[in-house]
Amino acid sequence: MKHALTIAGSDSGGGAGIQADLKTFAALGVYGMSVITAVTAQNTVGVFKVAELDPEMVKAQIDAIFSDIRVDAVKIGMVSNAEIIRQIAASLREWGATNIVVDPVMVSKSGHRLLNPEAIEALKNELLPLAAIVTPNLPEAAELLGHEVPGEQGMEEAARKIHALGAKSVLVKGGHLEGEAVDVLFDGTRVIRLANPRLKNNNTHGTGCTLSSAIAAYIARGCELEQAVAKAKEYLTGAIENGFSVGRGIGPVHHFYRLYARGEQ
Repeated sequence: MKHALTIAGSDSGGGAGIQADLKTFAALGVYGMSVITAVTAQNTVGVFKVAELDPEMVKAQIDAIFSDIRVDAVKIGMVSNAEIIRQIAASLREWGATNIVVDPVMVSKSGHRLLNPEAIEALKNELLPLAAIVTPNLPEAAELLGHEVPGEQGMEEAARKIHALGAKSVLVKGGHLEGEAVDVLFDGTRVIRLANPRLKNNNTHGTGCTLSSAIAAYIARGCELEQAVAKAKEYLTGAIENGFSVGRGIGPVHHFYRLYARGEQ
């Protein structure tokens, strides 16, 4: 069995963050491990409080995993301050980590800022150069570049500019656009347009976490990057189609829908 590590924040509601990543890994047949960077008090309605872990505790978690267990891929999600970012980057370099997927989580769906503005430069300077792929949505791409990304026509240019910051590949996600859901993948040479019909299910909590962790899972399983992205998008599409309500707000995507379809629930 392949192994994947998620480095991210904890979502007490279970729809995003560490919890979504581990569910994705399990659904895709990958052994999941976790390094928690922050604890959030959140549910389907919103994020109410965030408590960051001490960087030394983040380092200790990374050291404990790499000193004992093989890591085939790493997904990095919510990292809320520059000190934690620098510690993660230093530890991953020390352990020679590869196949790193960076999801630059900055703001929750409810509007709660999850990355301090002053930490954006640290993310760009420390984590992007380690990334096999970085997966920003349009608002996150705008934060990384310091200017708005003008719809689909600006996504290719944004992908090229973020690639120039050091990431080996960039997937700019167009979920915030109207019409069909279009993502743009740039691998340093080719631009690949990935389009899917827009789904009407509003239970989409954890989509960004799910896509990036699915990419990491497929890379861990030996897929080439383009194939990993395509298969992760296919998985996410099914998870959104089968998303369900669990509270008063935006429900989560359904990570185990395929097991239910086979009668294995």
